[in-house]
Amino acid sequence: MPSSNTLWALEPHTHGKHLVLEDYMKAWLPIMTRWNSKVLFIDGFAGPGKYSKGEDGSPVIALKALANHSAKEQMINDVIYLFVENDKERCNHLQQVIKEIEHELPDNCRCYVENSTFNDALCKILHHVEESNDNLIPAFVMIDPFGVSGVPMKTIARILANPRSEIFFSFMYEPINRFKKHPNFEQHLDDLFGCPEWRSGIDISDVDEKKEFFFSLYRSQLKKSGAKHVLHFELYEGNRLKYAIFFGTQNLTGCDKMKKSIWKVAPLGDFKFRGDQLNQFMIDVNVADHKILANQLKNRFKSEGSVDIQDITDFVKSDATLFHSGHLKRKTLKPMEENEQIEVESARKKKFSYPDGTRIRFL
Repeated sequence: MPSSNTLWALEPHTHGKHLVLEDYMKAWLPIMTRWNSKVLFIDGFAGPGKYSKGEDGSPVIALKALANHSAKEQMINDVIYLFVENDKERCNHLQQVIKEIEHELPDNCRCYVENSTFNDALCKILHHVEESNDNLIPAFVMIDPFGVSGVPMKTIARILANPRSEIFFSFMYEPINRFKKHPNFEQHLDDLFGCPEWRSGIDISDVDEKKEFFFSLYRSQLKKSGAKHVLHFELYEGNRLKYAIFFGTQNLTGCDKMKKSIWKVAPLGDFKFRGDQLNQFMIDVNVADHKILANQLKNRFKSEGSVDIQDITDFVKSDATLFHSGHLKRKTLKPMEENEQIEVESARKKKFSYPDGTRIRFL
């Protein structure tokens, strides 16, 4: 029987993160395999593949997203999975777990398990790509460390230098406060942020201000490292922050799909999500206040005169708002038109519809 160091209990906030991962992978796989001959999923801190009561870990969730996908027959291009785990016992357990389900996987799926650190494994891959003067194949890189060490920003920047790569990073905030007097603390945070500016926040006394400082700095560093869009949401159990998730991508559709995944699964169970804008408002699909998005649209476009619907849609898809494109037309533009907050300046067949080519003025 595996030891408690090999398997551990699944916590509610981790379950929340896994639901987001599963939903996003269901959207990512058919899009990416349609347009690319090969795609890559990397789990940088893969773990043993199961939890102590038999629940699926992130490697199995990612594999089953392909194996059980309703469109898997149409996804004929190669899907490569690389699971990186530094602990030998967990690595062996993961290999056994994958062996037990490999009969469920399609022929175009290839799995590799590497007993290594995240940084060593990624640097080896990236070195090979860079020496070949090539780009990494489209990749989704999941980074879920136990603390703040071993995930240098310079490595994440090398990942994001590849235009079709995305990162999904669990930022462990509590260790920053808990281990700030540890002898290796400064070097770990220099590596994590890729800069020394984190020192300006370490002695901030206000809890919310301190958290906002560190999260804003990390977001800024991801942008500098090549992410065009950065989403940040926080996972709570009760009122306790467990960690934040940062998603970095250069792709507008990827940004929109990730927001849809977050909204779809929150809140559910014993965890909740908060966003990184508008005073950390709670993400709750059942009570979403679309007046917030209406105000964001007015502030962004009211001075521009007539605006094409595609420009408005792109704004909502981007990281400029926590809302996604599914919130735009029926839930936001229609009430705005009813309340004479917008004026549609182009012809259309049906009132309160906003087809391609529609031009809108924000009043």
